[in-house]
Amino acid sequence: MELLLLADLVAELPQAVRLQRLVASLRAHFRCGAVALLQLEQGQLRPLAVDGLVQDALGRRFVVAEHPRLAAILARRGVTSFHHESDLPDPYDGLIDTHAGEPLPVHDCMGVSLQVEGQTWGVLTLDALQVGTFDAPAREALARHALIVEAAVRITRMEAEIRALRLSRGDAPVRGAEHEEGEILGHSEAITRLLHEIEVVADSELPVLLLGETGVGKELFAHRVHRLSRRRDRPLVHVNCAALPESLAESELFGHARGAFSGALSERPGRFDAAKGGTLFLDEVGELPLAVQAKLLRTLQNGEIQRLGDDRVRRVDVRVVAATNRNLRERVSTGAFRADLYHRLSVYPVPIPPLRERGDDVLLLAGRFLERNRARLGLRSLRLSPRA
Repeated sequence: MELLLLADLVAELPQAVRLQRLVASLRAHFRCGAVALLQLEQGQLRPLAVDGLVQDALGRRFVVAEHPRLAAILARRGVTSFHHESDLPDPYDGLIDTHAGEPLPVHDCMGVSLQVEGQTWGVLTLDALQVGTFDAPAREALARHALIVEAAVRITRMEAEIRALRLSRGDAPVRGAEHEEGEILGHSEAITRLLHEIEVVADSELPVLLLGETGVGKELFAHRVHRLSRRRDRPLVHVNCAALPESLAESELFGHARGAFSGALSERPGRFDAAKGGTLFLDEVGELPLAVQAKLLRTLQNGEIQRLGDDRVRRVDVRVVAATNRNLRERVSTGAFRADLYHRLSVYPVPIPPLRERGDDVLLLAGRFLERNRARLGLRSLRLSPRA
């Protein structure tokens, strides 16, 4: 068993694959119902890999203060076990795949906190539906195996640091941090392919055009492009083009000089100035007025802006990421969108699939929303029924 785990440590595997194989091996070794590996992030435990739990468990975030068993495991070094008649609520109630949507019967539970570089990194938990599974030898074995799990985490972290170092030298893009704000959930082939494509285009300085229906998460992917780019330490400025009144759109994007129009009492920089050195995200770019489209085209071509009412031309260093739920080709054919601007923006068109094309990813999102609302409603457990 240990040799198989060690072999995976030195194998060149993606993080998700390495950790999933790890928990699956542990479940088989301990002959238990479920194993979960969770990372501690700002008072929450995020499942990175599970075996024996329903798929939506990966989308949940367990607030430590709301789950006394998880808090107890985190609070001490070494293995923590719970008596099968413990009154403490189990965070996986209704989430064991063989009892999905049902209260857990009397069962064994144990876990261990994981330490990486002197800091508490997270926990490893095991649940067994047969009472007496986790006896003293099993607890001793878990203590030994925890060292291998900690080693796997360290290796994964070092691989991420190497990718970050390569990025800082311009060699390669860095993969997304696992605890970014606005985390993108999904393991489907469609989302995996999309994340790889985002990683590739992020390393370029060319414009990116995100295409997709309303609600597919275009803003999340724009943030990801920025975070994976060389501009990640500079501003990311978001502009909702659909919300800009036509009379103010030019001033909002490019700024204006004093006296440029009634009410312009002072000089004001625009969003391009605010995004200096960083990324400007033009959401719903298809709604921009034609006059503003012409100025945007000039900026993309020459890296220059001209404030409204000002004769001076200013250089800007900004990368543009645009998004739309419109068919821009149709708008070009009707004259509502400039063909030259469309071709300039769509150097890297990135279609984002709707959730209906992402298979079981819906379960991860459901798990996230269920756990959030469980806490908000003050419920001990909130889960999907087997029929759902």
